[in-house]
Amino acid sequence: METITTLHPSDQIVEFMNRIYQNSMTTTSGGNLSILDSDGNMWISPGSVDKGTLRREDIVCVKADGSIEGRHKPSCEYPFHSAIYRKRPDVSAILHAHSPALVSYSIIGGLPDTNITPLTAKICQEPGFAPYAVPGSEALGEKISCCFSKMYNTILLENHGTCNAGVSLMQAYKRFETIDFCARMLLGAKHLGKVNSLSAEQLAEAAKDRNTEFKAAEFEVKSSSEREIRTQMVKLIRRSYSQKLFTSVCGTYAARVDADSFLITPADVDRATIEECDLIMVKGFEYEAGKSLSSDTWLIKKIFDARSEFKSLIIAAPPSVMAYNITDTKFDPRVIPESYLLLREMPSFEFGAYYNDGAFFDTLSMRNPIVMVKNDCIISSGRTLLESFDRMEVAEYSARATIAAVPFGGMKPMNQDQVDEIVEAFNLIP
Repeated sequence: METITTLHPSDQIVEFMNRIYQNSMTTTSGGNLSILDSDGNMWISPGSVDKGTLRREDIVCVKADGSIEGRHKPSCEYPFHSAIYRKRPDVSAILHAHSPALVSYSIIGGLPDTNITPLTAKICQEPGFAPYAVPGSEALGEKISCCFSKMYNTILLENHGTCNAGVSLMQAYKRFETIDFCARMLLGAKHLGKVNSLSAEQLAEAAKDRNTEFKAAEFEVKSSSEREIRTQMVKLIRRSYSQKLFTSVCGTYAARVDADSFLITPADVDRATIEECDLIMVKGFEYEAGKSLSSDTWLIKKIFDARSEFKSLIIAAPPSVMAYNITDTKFDPRVIPESYLLLREMPSFEFGAYYNDGAFFDTLSMRNPIVMVKNDCIISSGRTLLESFDRMEVAEYSARATIAAVPFGGMKPMNQDQVDEIVEAFNLIP
């Protein structure tokens, strides 16, 4: 399988610019991407060209000797790209964009708190902040590169946007997308109450490897039923990404194949382009050799072992639901009949509950098919993959609606009589 990082720099820039634009994280005229190749040439997006229709022939090459090749002028921001590459020899890709959530922070002179979840802390680490200077100026290049020289990989530009660096454009994009999700969570949470961050001890606990019992193994040729499950999973994983429920590297799907085996998403595989062959078969405590096991594998197995009725599970961190998860405000699923029907009460647990809290595994059930874990995730279960996906999607849309209702005085939930009618009409577990 050809990955994005093996493509020519021009194709990589087009691929990621298209993704950024389609995900509403930049505008037609905003943002620029670059890649420094092994010959010292910088490939960069052009200036004054529609970012929504960018093609590979639009990409400009600034040669190592300073000469420029291409049908357009390079982005006016290329001086700061050059300055970063000079000061950070470990960097080979730079991404600059104007996502609304991150611009919100840049115009108030603030930084998102990346310690709100283990994933945002791990991927983004602590962001930096570069003071304002005129776009395209040498002064801006100096301020941004000085910030990156302090070994930040993500920085916010005052009254401008964000800039992310990495060893590849995929890594830079991963950092950009993750901190954008982080900012969206925080902006939603500001409507709900005080934001709770994780301590260093909690982050260290989350970083522990709990997959030590699993061993790589070679498996037989896949059955037709397993192949069908792989196809269904890939379709819904990509759909979860397009619906902005997942980031490119965050979000776990798992589906039973039989009583003792399941398929699970791997670690560090792009959710937007994942393929059937990327998924990992787990049988007992053995998993497909040559693949990177998800850090959630131990938890998925523990839940499947405890609940034979579950056929699929999703672990995710959609930004609106997570806005509740990082505050003390309880999410009330009694929004519309559909939300209560699919979500029920959606119980919430403290961070780390699934490490050693038996009540967590007793609660997650067909009666309570989706639960929240503070500063971490939601876990959605189902009898089918589509049912688990539906619950996750409805949870995010319902949370988004309730946050939007806050400035109008908050939502008026369905009353108990209305809830009882739904339970009776749809024969739900009381």
